[in-house]
Amino acid sequence: KGIEEAVLNGVLGGYPVVDVEVDIVYGSFHEVDSSELAFKMAAIFAMKDGFKQGKPILLEPIMKVENITPEEFQGDICGDLSRRRGSINSIETRGNLAIIHAEVPLAELFGYATAIRSLSKGRSSYSMEPSHFQPVPPNLVPAILDQKEAK
Repeated sequence: KGIEEAVLNGVLGGYPVVDVEVDIVYGSFHEVDSSELAFKMAAIFAMKDGFKQGKPILLEPIMKVENITPEEFQGDICGDLSRRRGSINSIETRGNLAIIHAEVPLAELFGYATAIRSLSKGRSSYSMEPSHFQPVPPNLVPAILDQKEAK
């Protein structure tokens, strides 16, 4: 139970911990001093120490984004996706439409619907779905942790 509890609140801003394997290599029991709470607390402290020694990284959700836009707005839409730390995977053309496939951090997509409406005079549409998690760029981690701490 202590291990399960420890991974729910990691050492980086209290965010959950993923991709952890735990091997218990030693343990002992004493009639008087051993209790469920004692084992739980020992596991929590061991996990927290291990997390700190393991050099944890903060992950962020990445979304697959498909944007369908008239070709005349393709450059503006691609530029906006790049400013949002997105990477363009491919661009298809169907008639006079450009279909832009990109991966963008979810944190950068707030306000995206309004932005593309403005950039394309309301003629673009988009869809997104979860893709994967990837490490947050190191230069952004302090601001994220400070923001989390302020809450």
